[in-house]
Amino acid sequence: MVEKVEERTPDEPTSVPRRNNVKKVLFLVLAGAVVLGAFYWWFFVRNKESTDNAYVMADVAAVSARIPGTIVAVHVENDDFVERGRELVSLDPTDYRVQEAEAEAALKRLRAEMEAAVTVLEYLKASTQASVQGAQAALSASEAQLAGAKERLEEVAGQRDGVLADWRHAKRDWERFDALAREGAASVRDRDRMKTALRKAEAALSSVEARYRAAVSAVEAAEKDVLLARARLDEAKAARLQVQVQERKIAAMRAQEKELEAKLEKARLNVSYCRVTAPLDGYVAQKRIQVGERVQPGQPLLAVVPLQDVYVEANFKETQVEEIRIGQPAEVKADCYPGKTFRGRVVGIRSGTGAAFSLLPPENATGNWVKITQRVPVRIELEEPFSPEFPLRVGFSLEVTVDTSDQSGPRLRAAPGGGRS
Repeated sequence: MVEKVEERTPDEPTSVPRRNNVKKVLFLVLAGAVVLGAFYWWFFVRNKESTDNAYVMADVAAVSARIPGTIVAVHVENDDFVERGRELVSLDPTDYRVQEAEAEAALKRLRAEMEAAVTVLEYLKASTQASVQGAQAALSASEAQLAGAKERLEEVAGQRDGVLADWRHAKRDWERFDALAREGAASVRDRDRMKTALRKAEAALSSVEARYRAAVSAVEAAEKDVLLARARLDEAKAARLQVQVQERKIAAMRAQEKELEAKLEKARLNVSYCRVTAPLDGYVAQKRIQVGERVQPGQPLLAVVPLQDVYVEANFKETQVEEIRIGQPAEVKADCYPGKTFRGRVVGIRSGTGAAFSLLPPENATGNWVKITQRVPVRIELEEPFSPEFPLRVGFSLEVTVDTSDQSGPRLRAAPGGGRS
């Protein structure tokens, strides 16, 4: 038996309350969604800037050789932890030790030559000083003898003038009495007496003339002695040039000594450079070398990654950095550790966009230009200490959220000397 279903038309009054109930439900659901959205935005989105364009960074030290050489030992492998100063690679030091020995031998030889040159200089100074002093003493004696000879010459010259006057007077007297005696006006006795006086005057004159000539000869000899003494003094003084030459020779040798000391220091440094050591604490990576390879200066050998000092570089859009300040807290989540949150703090905002510092920066003034929102790197340092359980390796992808509610911090680091931020 089939029951007959009673059909109702839409115009019946029972359908109106049902439609009103549906509208009320939809309104309540929409109002609840708006309230929940507003609540979520107020407590979880407001004063927050987030980006997933963030990566783990570190100041990786690329280790290279400072000198050419052949590798004789490699003391580490990739992923080993090394402390600063630990030897990583050893180069063959044989050639550099030979250079060091040559520099040491050359320096010793030069220093021995310098000691001999200093001894010669001291001898030259002593002998030159003695020669000069002796020459000066001889000159002083010669000059004293010359002065004495001149005094004797003046004395004899005075005596000569007196004797010459007496001789002239005696000659005139004899000539007068001789003439008077021939005329008979004077006696022969007076004439003989005048003649005797003349002869005495002539003898005295001859004697004084001889003494005068001797005094003149003595002055001339003393003058020659003075000239000879002066010449010897000049010769002794000229010997001082040898002292100056020797001093300059020693000065040149001292300069050469500095040069050889520098070569020796360089050789010793090259020997020390045969030990390639770790510049900082970290983990070895990118080891590309083997024993027996020939390396050149600057050639990358391996890298040391300081995982304990990693930091975060978050690339925010240029429209997001307006509210970001230095010192604001940040949350960091790594894709490799779901559910793990790292705490950090903003320590720097880059002075330019990433594109501005790229190898080939864009030339916006040429060709067709399309505006593209740029990214600004923001550096975030982690507040938590390094954890071996959750190591952040260089290049890991991160999601960073910065709390921008505190606007008291600066946009730039403080300038040195207390300048404005």
